[in-house]
Amino acid sequence: MIKVAIGQDSHRFEPEGSGKKLVLGGITIDGCPGLEGNSDADVVLHALTNAVSGITCVNILGEVADRMCREGITDSRAYLREALRHMKKEARILHVSISIEALRPKLSPHIERMRTSLAGLLGIEPGSIGITATTGEGLTEFGKGNGIFCTVILTADVPAE
Repeated sequence: MIKVAIGQDSHRFEPEGSGKKLVLGGITIDGCPGLEGNSDADVVLHALTNAVSGITCVNILGEVADRMCREGITDSRAYLREALRHMKKEARILHVSISIEALRPKLSPHIERMRTSLAGLLGIEPGSIGITATTGEGLTEFGKGNGIFCTVILTADVPAE
């Protein structure tokens, strides 16, 4: 059975000079402040985790991730791994489509590294991960440079119940 799920997340930037690194799709991007949040605030991994939760019907971001943060686990890759743990063993992720809205940083130089990082986390080929980026023409807080917004659509082949 083919299932499709959507996930989204957004975070504001930390104040300039906070020292927190910007992490997107599991990679660090220099030249821009990190995002506010108890974790590394990786909006791409948070949106992807939410999409996996849409497939499994087990929410990770919220109670589970909050508990993990209190235990000192702030790497969003751990939240994605926890979400994937709830996928049926025979399930296969077929395709991931990611759309990121941000004025800064310029994302096109980082897309291939993000695809490679995500492919490793998901156990799929980078060619099964599409990533697009837009500034949104400055119409939203993200397009004005105040944070980053991400939407993910995930397609998976899941055995019938």
